[in-house]
Amino acid sequence: MYKSEKKIARVIINLSLDKTFDYLIPDNIVDEIHSGSQVVVPFGRSSRNGFVISIESKSEYPIEKLKYIDGIRESHPRVTKALMQLGKWMSEYYCCSQEHAIRALLPGAVRSGKLKKKTVYIYYLKCTEAEAQEFIFTKGKRSKAKAAILKVLLHHHGISKDNLLNEAGVSSSSALSELVKSSLVERGTKDVYRDPFANVSIIPTKPQKPTVEQLSTLEKIKKVINKETVQHTILLHGVTGSGKTEVYLQAIDMVLQKNQETIVLVPEIALTPQTTERFRARFGNMVSVLHSGLGDGERYDEWMRIHEGKVKIVVGARSALFAPFRNLGLIVVDEEHENSYKQDEAPRYHARDVAVMRGYMEKATVILGSATPSMESVYNAEKKKYILAELTKRVDDFLMPEMRIVDMRDEAIETGGAKIFSRELASEMYNRITKGEQTIIFLNRRGFATQMLCKQCGFVAECSNCSIAYTFHRQRDCLTCHLCGSVLPAPKFCPQCGTDEIKYSGLGTEKIEAAAKKLFPRAKIARMDSDTMTRKNSYEKVLNEFRSGRIDILIGTQMIAKGLHFPNVTLVGIVYADSSLHIPDFRAQERTFQLLTQVSGRAGRGEISGKVIVQTYTPFNPAVQYAVNHDFKGFYNEEMEIRQALSYPPSGHLIVILFRGENQEILKNYSDNFAIYMQQFLHEKIFVSGPAPAPTEKIKGKFRYQIIYRGFALKIFRSKLREYVLHSKHPQGVKVYIDVDAVSMT
Repeated sequence: MYKSEKKIARVIINLSLDKTFDYLIPDNIVDEIHSGSQVVVPFGRSSRNGFVISIESKSEYPIEKLKYIDGIRESHPRVTKALMQLGKWMSEYYCCSQEHAIRALLPGAVRSGKLKKKTVYIYYLKCTEAEAQEFIFTKGKRSKAKAAILKVLLHHHGISKDNLLNEAGVSSSSALSELVKSSLVERGTKDVYRDPFANVSIIPTKPQKPTVEQLSTLEKIKKVINKETVQHTILLHGVTGSGKTEVYLQAIDMVLQKNQETIVLVPEIALTPQTTERFRARFGNMVSVLHSGLGDGERYDEWMRIHEGKVKIVVGARSALFAPFRNLGLIVVDEEHENSYKQDEAPRYHARDVAVMRGYMEKATVILGSATPSMESVYNAEKKKYILAELTKRVDDFLMPEMRIVDMRDEAIETGGAKIFSRELASEMYNRITKGEQTIIFLNRRGFATQMLCKQCGFVAECSNCSIAYTFHRQRDCLTCHLCGSVLPAPKFCPQCGTDEIKYSGLGTEKIEAAAKKLFPRAKIARMDSDTMTRKNSYEKVLNEFRSGRIDILIGTQMIAKGLHFPNVTLVGIVYADSSLHIPDFRAQERTFQLLTQVSGRAGRGEISGKVIVQTYTPFNPAVQYAVNHDFKGFYNEEMEIRQALSYPPSGHLIVILFRGENQEILKNYSDNFAIYMQQFLHEKIFVSGPAPAPTEKIKGKFRYQIIYRGFALKIFRSKLREYVLHSKHPQGVKVYIDVDAVSMT
């Protein structure tokens, strides 16, 4: 190591090299450079942007060979030291390059540096108040518009043009321009935040008196916040409708009293408006929001409000976890079991687990809340890593909904064929409409039909780029691949034999909507899935209409399955409860149990008791039976026996290596060689499956192979994997990805 009299910045360049470079810091900016600063540095024959990882006094390279930093990227905010440490951990644990990990810490709108705060013109009195009053008195009758403007400015120290003219009752801006020219009025500029809540009216709320169970939970949370326990994470297992959100709100209030900040994560963008509304109703303008539904300008401004300390609470989806708070006191992960918390591209982090790590690093309390907690979180609570708090009853002693199973095999026999709505479900829907109550119909599959089949020759329309069948969308009269997004006009004749005997089979939300409209022509019906929620405010619009009672039946996918609170919903129909059972994934049972429980929890959240009808072809499946009986512990115990026997999570850890490429033979050979190379780092507690084609063998024209490693004591093995994948040369056209703690095996 070579020691330097000047300070040295260890910099990572935005080139995915997973390598740091040392640069000398010029004397004129030495006090402005810190860990997390964004800088411009000479690199080769050009200049590159980078992040300062650390400040050092020594380098492994001769000092005389080090170059100087060119300068600071002044328009780019500095990343906090705590977040830089978190990024380093993510890079190592999730086996991604340091550049990818650090990029995840900043929204693209902030990282680019192209956006700035919105600037508006502000008008002030330039003359004295006496001069303004003299003008009004002597010239007001002849120049009424000017006099009206001056009267408004006498009561405002700076006002925007639109507000000024509106308040003065003046339609034209010519009078204002003349006042500026005559030096009576001065025009300046002011930075303003783009406000995503500008048109939202909020009715303030006060803390509710906690139930006995809520009070017990809050006492446990208070002890953690006050650092009276070893653990910093609480698993809040509360049945649907038990008041978990009120617990979050009162926990946040405890943190605010310590002048600390809070991050609240929700899994779906559809949940963000309702959740944000509830938090703003309690805490007002202290709440910010971060999610992909915001425009770039709004996202930039919301991030800057957090960065500048203007807010104390942020609510948002996965990436809100990296809000740049400097005095973080609490992280809430609502619906912590949700798979949408897992990022599907590098860094492939799980927001729940990173939240626990950020809480540990910054000594903040973490609350993981769910009616159906993940197996991993319950396992950690059993091992005393987390504190368990339970809410077993709904607030106001509302009963859990009655759940009924309809065996669709018997239904088909008795009615002469398969129907979308069973007789019982159709009858209950009709009853709700006549009573003015509301119904939610759930199917986790969008589109009209899942398959186009020729009855003559057996041809099935499959995507040429992916190894799945096209989904038919009747509204657009097209075939769509839900993996690569390719779209074809729906053929009138079979492409293979030319016959017109084309049949569309399978169910999607679009077909359910059509069937419901036919069955209940006078009912007001809406659909929520990714086909209909295409505009920025689509979610808020539909949910507000549903809340106000203008919609009788809401049909949707998993975006309506959890977190939504509508007291007038008294019936939930689950059309095809088996859909997630047949996925080739060891978590299929868990997901089915969670989905059925979460969807059923939308019913009976008001004074009228709720009913849930579960239509299924496998009525005796354990996941279905345990969900119908509201028996989480029974399901967990049975499922854990299987997981432990096979060393699957949460008993063991899981790493999936995915290989992608256009040449199937090269891909197969390389995955075989990869597995052979990694054998030297295995031990008796690591089990290997593959290499083999992935369950979905082809996506977007690329073949996919995978190797699954599962077991115990994977730390050293994981570091060897990271080094080999990031720093070795792969065959041309082959991409290799590491998915640590993978949640999907398909």
